[in-house]
Amino acid sequence: MRLDKYLKVSRLIKRRTVASEACGNERVSVNGRAAKAAYEVKVGDVIEIRFGARLTRVEVLSVAESASKDAAAGLYREL
Repeated sequence: MRLDKYLKVSRLIKRRTVASEACGNERVSVNGRAAKAAYEVKVGDVIEIRFGARLTRVEVLSVAESASKDAAAGLYREL
C-alpha cells in the first residue's frame, strides 16, 4: 500500500492529499529516510511524521485497504 494511503487509512493524517503534501515536503520519513507518497509500506516499517515541533513515531503492525475507526489504531504501535 502507498504511504499516503496508509497514513489516511490508519488515521494518522486525516486526508490523503494532506498526507501526500507532507511526504512531498519531506515531513514524513520511513526507517530514517525521507519517503515519497508512493513508497510501499511494509509490516515492521518505522514511520516518523513531523508537524511543527511535534514528532510522531509509529511502527507498522499490519497493512489493510480499509479500517474502521476502532480498527485503525491496531494498524500501528506508537514508539
